[in-house]
Amino acid sequence: MNVLRSALFTLWLFVGSTVLAILYLPTLILPRDAIRLGIRFWGFYLRFGLKLLCGITIEIRGLEHLPKGPALIAAKHQGWLDIFAGFTFLDDACFVMKRELLKIPLIGWYCIKVGMVWVDREGHAAALKKLVADVNDRMRHDRQVVIFPEGTRRPPGDPGDYKPGIAALYRDLGIACTPLATNSGVHFPAKGLMKYPGKVVFEFLEPIPAGLKRGEFMKVLEQRIETASNAMLEA
Repeated sequence: MNVLRSALFTLWLFVGSTVLAILYLPTLILPRDAIRLGIRFWGFYLRFGLKLLCGITIEIRGLEHLPKGPALIAAKHQGWLDIFAGFTFLDDACFVMKRELLKIPLIGWYCIKVGMVWVDREGHAAALKKLVADVNDRMRHDRQVVIFPEGTRRPPGDPGDYKPGIAALYRDLGIACTPLATNSGVHFPAKGLMKYPGKVVFEFLEPIPAGLKRGEFMKVLEQRIETASNAMLEA
């Protein structure tokens, strides 16, 4: 039964996303808010399909820790559910994404139009400098910038491997950083088509205030995200 439900969701995902991507083409010449609202609808469409077909619900905790207006959010990344769900609970989400996604037809166009931040992972110092400049620009437009500090998806329970990009943003932007924990990979694994019933939790944790030294900041960030995410696996 679970195989059938997962297959039906995959159909729901690809057919619905394709139809919406075509219908949204006129938004490419409209103001950015048009595609922002369209992507938000897409996120709710997928959430509804997960609940209806796979028995997966999503709970958002700790919203009292999310600042109003511009924010820097460092999120645990266990699968691409972390991205499409984010569009449904953040007012104006801006994800830091790998540059290769620009090559995907339609999706790349919409991500450019909505103002995502792109990272060349081979660019080293120049890429970090551009990352800081781009994120600073989005902050001026009251965006909630989400970066996955591990740089890629990792299975639930795997030890963290935090990269320097988040430290550069934290230092140069001079603002607090809000950690975001999740257990999404338990029910929506990064690999394969199978989905597993249950509750996916996204939990905003206590913000880390600006001004910490790099080493201390990275230690606190990893400890908070990993502790909270692992606790969800034991619940």
